[in-house]
Amino acid sequence: MKKLIAGNWKMNGLRDSNAALLAALTGSSRHWQCDVAVCVPSVYLQQVRDLVAGTDLSCGAQDVSAHESGAYTGEISADMLRDLGVRYSIVGHSERRHYHGETDALVALKAQRALACGITPIVCVGETLAERESGQTEDVVRRQLAAVIHANGHCISEIVVAYEPIWAIGSGKTATPEMAQQVHAVLRMQLNAASQMAQRIRILYGGSMNATNARSLLAQPDIDGGLVGGASLKADDFLSIIAAAY
Repeated sequence: MKKLIAGNWKMNGLRDSNAALLAALTGSSRHWQCDVAVCVPSVYLQQVRDLVAGTDLSCGAQDVSAHESGAYTGEISADMLRDLGVRYSIVGHSERRHYHGETDALVALKAQRALACGITPIVCVGETLAERESGQTEDVVRRQLAAVIHANGHCISEIVVAYEPIWAIGSGKTATPEMAQQVHAVLRMQLNAASQMAQRIRILYGGSMNATNARSLLAQPDIDGGLVGGASLKADDFLSIIAAAY
C-alpha cells in the first residue's frame, strides 16, 4: 500500500504564491513513490485543480457540507466538489470541531456525503492535552472513529483516517514516533474489527509532521502517511516529507 502525504494549507494562499508552490512541487512529481495531495481553501480549488491536471498531485478540499443541496449559504456540497474534480476532503479537523462546534455525528455525516460522491474523506481524530494527561487518549479517538464507522460501515474501507493529537497541531510539539504508533495501532485494531478490508485503510499522522521528524514517524508500522500543515506551504520541506515516505 502506497503512503499518502496530504498537505493542509488551512487559511493560507494567494493565486501567485499558490502557482509558485505548485510549480515547485509538480516539477518533481514524476519521482514520487507515494500518493500526494494538497487540501486548499475552497476559493482556490478551481485554480489548483487546473494547475495539477496531468500531474501526480491530487486536489483536496478542507471541508464538505453535511447537506446535499439547498438553502445553506456558504456551504459547499460534495457534489460541487466532485464537479470540480476534487479527490479528497478533510472532515472533522480539530479546528472545525473546536471553532465550529462540529460533533462526532456531524463529522460522520460529512464523511458519508463525501463517500456518496466518490470523494475520499480524510477523517481526523485526536485528543486535547488535558485528555492525554488524564489517560483518555484511546477512549477519545475510538469514540470519534466509532461514529464514522457506524454511519459508513458498508464502505468504511474507502476512508482515510488522520490521527492528529490536538496538542501537537501548530505548536511545534509532536508525538514521539512511539506515542504516535501506539494510537495508530489502536485505530488499526478498531478498523480491523469493523471491516475485512481494513488493511487498505491508510492512517495518517497529523501533528506537526515536518522535514526533520517525518522519516522516523513514517517508519512506524501503522503510520501510512502524513497530514501536513505548515510544512506543506514550503516546497522544500514538503518535498522532503514526500521523499521520506518512500
